[in-house]
Amino acid sequence: MSLKWEVMKSTLSSKTFDNQESTTKSPQTRYGLKILYLFTYNLIQFCGYSWISTNITARFLTFGEDSLVDTYHSIGTVMSFCQLLSILELIHILIGIEQSPFLPRLVQVTERNIILFVVITSQEEMQAKPTVWGLFSLWSTLDVIKYPHRMLSIVGTDLYTLSWIHHCLWIPLLPSILLTEVIAIYQSLPYFEALGTYSFQLPKPIAVPIHFPYVLQLYCPILVIGTYISCRHFYEERKLNIRRYTKKLKQK
Repeated sequence: MSLKWEVMKSTLSSKTFDNQESTTKSPQTRYGLKILYLFTYNLIQFCGYSWISTNITARFLTFGEDSLVDTYHSIGTVMSFCQLLSILELIHILIGIEQSPFLPRLVQVTERNIILFVVITSQEEMQAKPTVWGLFSLWSTLDVIKYPHRMLSIVGTDLYTLSWIHHCLWIPLLPSILLTEVIAIYQSLPYFEALGTYSFQLPKPIAVPIHFPYVLQLYCPILVIGTYISCRHFYEERKLNIRRYTKKLKQK
């Protein structure tokens, strides 16, 4: 009897240990999957924007100014894929797998998607404008640094040179992007005016016509506000980064 009792005790204790081990491994597994998923997502975006940036540069060096009018037809599909994929970043923040302020990310994602899909893609005449080349170049330059910086941050690695470029590059690029986006909007106004794209009239009893060129003009101040929000966010990140490196230097 005593032998049977000892066997039962050892069996119960081993099961308890296994259950405890499984419960301790579960959060680690989920944490590992989260890191793997976020790293893979940022890697895909980095590859996409690297291809765009390389293609833009190679085409310009090969064809010169002729490449400016063909940018959308050559690169638009990949750019559209990357911009649509960026909507996942909002979901990442909402469900808590990425810790980042939601408003600046919402501004960045919606701003680009509106310019790309509403202003450029919907108007065939806009697709041949050199402004598209400028926008694609600026977007890809910013993101080809941003996504590898995020990849290294996810795995807990900090490369000083890359971090410094990431926290300084936005200073000239964000105002340039804002200016180019506003230029793209104003270049598109005659086409929206002539074709009546997205213009409509509200149903009765209101029956008020919505003239889409006016909507786009009202959107320009919103772009300025959005750029200010993004600049403030990047500025706060830059201050935290400088403090962290200053602290490290003092410790050394």
